[in-house]
Amino acid sequence: MSKVVKALEIETLRKEFSSVRDLVVLDVERLDCLGNGSLRTSMRKKKINLRMLKNSFARKVFGDLGIAAGSDSAYFSGMTMVAYGASSISELCRELEGELLGAKTKALYKDKVKVRGAIADGQSVAFAVALKMPTRLEAISNVAGMVLAPAARLAQLITSPGATVAGQIKQVGEKAEAPAA
Repeated sequence: MSKVVKALEIETLRKEFSSVRDLVVLDVERLDCLGNGSLRTSMRKKKINLRMLKNSFARKVFGDLGIAAGSDSAYFSGMTMVAYGASSISELCRELEGELLGAKTKALYKDKVKVRGAIADGQSVAFAVALKMPTRLEAISNVAGMVLAPAARLAQLITSPGATVAGQIKQVGEKAEAPAA
């Protein structure tokens, strides 16, 4: 490959990954065309992009973009494919795991596609950790729940004595009506 072609390829990758901060690195040794087509089609339906990368180009581009993928990274060796495009790293990992371990597709990808790891917000993360991270909506709902919990508890404490008194008055009223009937 000439220097001009390499420079064009690197510039294309730089443009493509300039807004990407979350991605999953896959090892795709011995993946046949049927498996490759199936994986790409199912991921495309979920708005997830897959891209085969030359490792030296990936290290250079990701290094320039501030993504932790140094020259000693085990992520970029052998046949490398990256998946990106979901709204969060957790959603991306869940979709990939669902495809790779799905009942219909598990045999197609077994021993051919392996997850090397994930990169979340430019930092290397184990795939299992990235899988358990909350999505953006889950994180917002957790924070909202934590913010609203003290207020709900306070409202419960304020209304509790009134409810107790109202219950006792109702009980006394029912006892008074019982002999009259």
